[in-house]
Amino acid sequence: MQNFGILIPALDPDEKLIALLRQLLASQQAITSIVVVDDGSDAAHQAIFTQLQQLPDDRLHLLRHTHNQGKGAALKTGFRYYLDHAQTAPVAGIATMDADGQHTVAALEKCLRLATGRPHDLIIGARQFTGDIPWRSRFGNVLTDNLVRVLTHQTISDTQTGLRVIPLDYVRTALDFPGDRFEFEFDMLLEAKKHHVTISEQPIPTIYLDGNASSHFRVIRDSLAIYARFFKFAASGLVSFIIDIGLFSVLMLLLNQNQSLRAIMVATVFARAVSSIVNYLVNRHVVFDNAGEQTLLKYVALLIVQTLASGYLTHGLTLVLGTVWQSALAPTVAKLAGDFCLFLVSYYIQNNLIFKRRSHVE
Repeated sequence: MQNFGILIPALDPDEKLIALLRQLLASQQAITSIVVVDDGSDAAHQAIFTQLQQLPDDRLHLLRHTHNQGKGAALKTGFRYYLDHAQTAPVAGIATMDADGQHTVAALEKCLRLATGRPHDLIIGARQFTGDIPWRSRFGNVLTDNLVRVLTHQTISDTQTGLRVIPLDYVRTALDFPGDRFEFEFDMLLEAKKHHVTISEQPIPTIYLDGNASSHFRVIRDSLAIYARFFKFAASGLVSFIIDIGLFSVLMLLLNQNQSLRAIMVATVFARAVSSIVNYLVNRHVVFDNAGEQTLLKYVALLIVQTLASGYLTHGLTLVLGTVWQSALAPTVAKLAGDFCLFLVSYYIQNNLIFKRRSHVE
């Protein structure tokens, strides 16, 4: 039977955490240890951790942050603890749970059984969103579910669930992911396919207590953090696009509005070369945090293919537009449409191939 560790990040918990721990300690699953990370809880909630330390079981461990650092930071602290003790207390994976009572032990046990049969998969406890769901939970999940579907070509029905079973190799890799708050959990889903980790879902009950009032998820701030990488990529793309389309339009005018393939290709290549220097530097150092190896070579290869594709696509769309609209602006409009499609393809390639974060496997 495979052994698993349990990791619970906690910020200002109440008695529901103690009830959860008692149930976990009584579980018949192969749980080698339970790590609770106090993420800087205030003085009014320290009595809960005093009760925790009085529970009579040496599998229970309490780690502390002196101040609130975020859920992602708390998870990383717990991950490091398990990796530091991998020799003396080996586990096949780490199950994460929330401290507010929204995850039942029965739901955890289902996830652990699935993980036993699929030891290399990232198992998520997928809540079933039916009935009266708090608006911020419904908003967050609908938005992130669709973004994950677009960016990773994976359909994940619950991207914000905190109930997960993470294989140990992927835990090592995840420690290198940036972000210390809710975006860290999101990155684990975004990066899974890139690191050849399959995401498997285990349906679990949806439990919201007091309208999900205990959740520390801040809809605006944390949503922006979750989508930060894509927003930065979009901003980088927008800046380089303005440079690109501006130079392209000027060159087309200088070429006396010549709409031949040769003229369009010359303008495309020159404009793309200038804008790509800006785009590469911003993506390399700001968007993808200097991740990846031999990125310049890979980026240049993508640039060449993308530039040729842009030229041919712009020319083709210009011919199509020419059948219904005769204008000097037709090539620019065609380029706008074609390059938007290429932008989405470019993000996928840069995120998954060029600036791919190196797996950390020991």
